[in-house]
Amino acid sequence: MSQSPHTATDFAADSTDSAVGQDRPQLRGILQEIVDSGITGIQLRVHDDRGAWVATAGAAELDRDARPPADGHVRIGSNTKTFTATLVLQLVAEGKVDLDAPAVDHLPEFDLDRRITVRMLLQHTSGVFNHTGEFDPDGTVVPGITSTIAGKEWVENRCHTYRPQDLARLSLSKPPRFEPGAGWSYSNTNYVLARLLVENVTGRPITEVTQERILDPLGLTGTVVPGTSQDIPEPYAHAYYRYEDAGRPHTVDVSHQNPSWVDAGGDMISTTRDLHTFISALARGELVPAPLLAEMSTPHPDSGFGLGLRIQQAGAGTLLFHNGGHSGHAALMYSTADGSRTLTAALNYVDDAAMTLAVPFMKAQERLVEAVFGS
Repeated sequence: MSQSPHTATDFAADSTDSAVGQDRPQLRGILQEIVDSGITGIQLRVHDDRGAWVATAGAAELDRDARPPADGHVRIGSNTKTFTATLVLQLVAEGKVDLDAPAVDHLPEFDLDRRITVRMLLQHTSGVFNHTGEFDPDGTVVPGITSTIAGKEWVENRCHTYRPQDLARLSLSKPPRFEPGAGWSYSNTNYVLARLLVENVTGRPITEVTQERILDPLGLTGTVVPGTSQDIPEPYAHAYYRYEDAGRPHTVDVSHQNPSWVDAGGDMISTTRDLHTFISALARGELVPAPLLAEMSTPHPDSGFGLGLRIQQAGAGTLLFHNGGHSGHAALMYSTADGSRTLTAALNYVDDAAMTLAVPFMKAQERLVEAVFGS
């Protein structure tokens, strides 16, 4: 399959949500550049002192003309980590968890180094091997679960169910990347362990805890913790994966998949509207107390990661954000520190083992952030 050409007229604005009379040609131009770079489609939502502005560009499906829905569902990838970290910090606020106590105190079923604290899980300083695979300094791939070796194997196994306990045990069977607290390395397994910690402390499934503590209070009706379900609610823009088999290219619609392979490291589904509501509420201190929000927003010197958040400076001041993407879907989620200005976006594209769209994705992110928060 090939992507259909799109012109600068391929935009849709949500007239019920966009501020009346707004015209943002710079943002429209950036959306077009993103589509021209190879991204199939994008949904953008900006909230600032001018009101809300929503637009889409590109296509919801390959070789079709229909644009992405203005507030369609998307697999948000690692933005899930911010939700998971928020749950952990709520338990810290209630005195049920200590950030600097050994995480194994709440995870007795695992042979976890007692030097690994809850804080280290949330900030990726535990040294725990990433169950979705690692890269050695020389670029050598150290594979994790088979579903992320990529290519045809990933496509054929995308509906397989993985238990979080098995993902954690696989990681803990591997040598640690470094001594606890001695370095930084992004590991989805940290958040699998954080999910299990939440379940152990509350005695309830993560789906129920997230619903009760975040989704219901904020009215996030478009957000789903899917567990092992392959479904994604309508409407949504389609996600694709490309691979070669016997020298022939194949492009597969992977919008429906079982996200248990990544678990709380990136399994959630949401919308740009819900992500705006969530990140702005978090920034305003509505989900965790101010002292813990300050902990969450304090960046590690080597990475810029706080606890489930990343931190960056822009013309508008400090930005709190997290982004995520996998298997043809991606989401951006940014807010100023006071929650007054946000950018949320959803992208659909053709993914592949070589991550050929990674550079366009990063450039798109940079251009959008500069346009919205540069002054």
